[in-house]
Amino acid sequence: MFQNKKYILAVKIIKKLQKKGFEAYFAGGCVRDFLLKKKFKDIDIATNATPDDVKKIFKKTIEVGKQFGVVKLIYYGNEYEITTFRKDINYFDGRHPEKIEFCGIEEDAKRRDFTINALYYDVNKNKVLDFVNGVADLKNKIIRAVGAPDERFQEDKLRIIRAIRFAIRLNFKIEKKTYQSIKKFANKIREVSFERIREELKLILTNKGADEAIRLISKTGILKEILPEVENLKGVKQPEEFHPEGDVFEHTLLMLKYMKKPTFTLAMGALLHDIGKPVTFKIEDRIRFNEHECVGAEIAEKICERFKLSNKEKEQIVSLVREHMKFMFVKEMRLAKLKRLLNMENFSEHLELHRLDCLASHKNLENYHFCKKKLKEFANEINIKKIRLITGDDLISLGFKPSPIFKTILNEIEDLTLEKKLTTKEEAINYVINKYNNFRN
Repeated sequence: MFQNKKYILAVKIIKKLQKKGFEAYFAGGCVRDFLLKKKFKDIDIATNATPDDVKKIFKKTIEVGKQFGVVKLIYYGNEYEITTFRKDINYFDGRHPEKIEFCGIEEDAKRRDFTINALYYDVNKNKVLDFVNGVADLKNKIIRAVGAPDERFQEDKLRIIRAIRFAIRLNFKIEKKTYQSIKKFANKIREVSFERIREELKLILTNKGADEAIRLISKTGILKEILPEVENLKGVKQPEEFHPEGDVFEHTLLMLKYMKKPTFTLAMGALLHDIGKPVTFKIEDRIRFNEHECVGAEIAEKICERFKLSNKEKEQIVSLVREHMKFMFVKEMRLAKLKRLLNMENFSEHLELHRLDCLASHKNLENYHFCKKKLKEFANEINIKKIRLITGDDLISLGFKPSPIFKTILNEIEDLTLEKKLTTKEEAINYVINKYNNFRN
């Protein structure tokens, strides 16, 4: 295995367990990735030592799932998950077994999800232990459920999405019976919490092949269950002069394809940026989607709430959807309005979303380069918080009573400041007194 510090410490853990008379092996994803010559972050250890045994042998342990035979070990600052060989009996909630029984390594392999994840590595013999033909499936680039696919997916429906994620990430094909079972269980996916689905979606959207994954999630029937709004993008025609690539669904997938190591919020922004188009579709002088960005922002907010995203994530995704059409007009904007746009929070994501939008349609990047140029030109001018000449407290001191007029006045002063028509606080105060004197007490 890769000889890094975490691996070397893991070997010491295994040796320590063996010294106490227990079996212990590397297990799961780290073995899979090692055989594929891929780097791995997490190292899991499987053993016949019980959680209580592990706690007696090692000082720093955390009970993350003792009832399922799982203990987290903190060893010289590194985290390791140590799992006791077990077989699961009667899954009661589509995720957790009603009870477990500790068993031998072969039985432990049979309760795992996919053959390529059911491999063990013996550090003493430098040998892979394979009870489910996982090595052969790795060589043949196949995702195959361990045993009967229906049983594995009945135990945990989230596995149907995990199968697709592994297939796309590894560029593997899903074995026929496993694929058929995924389609069979697609309408059961909502039995899984949206928090768990969200975490799989994050891993899918922020890695290479997000477009292929979403296409396969749609093809298997899963997308209409978890994101029907995205499924509804299919068949929604667009003006060919602006969108030669095809309907809204194809346009969206192209944007996902062009992403490079995106944040989750940017990826979700790309996935949902045109989510309002099916609702606003109209044929006038041509196909139009009037105010689809505003309608889309409302839909995106509900989707974010469904997946229980943080407020910060939700606000950014909704903003990406709501503001994405503004880039059409950047060259005609008043200077103050342009500077406000460039000053948006996380503007780099807005600009990247625009670039992806262009690449996935007409491929005209003039406005993108225009914004890049203006960002450099206004580098020291567009921080509104720094250039704000007066505040609400200043208006109160001038005799204004707090009211909706405050927002009007402060926005106007900001605009004039951004356009360099006002440069000092004294000028701003004189401007307010002269124009809004009737509103003072």
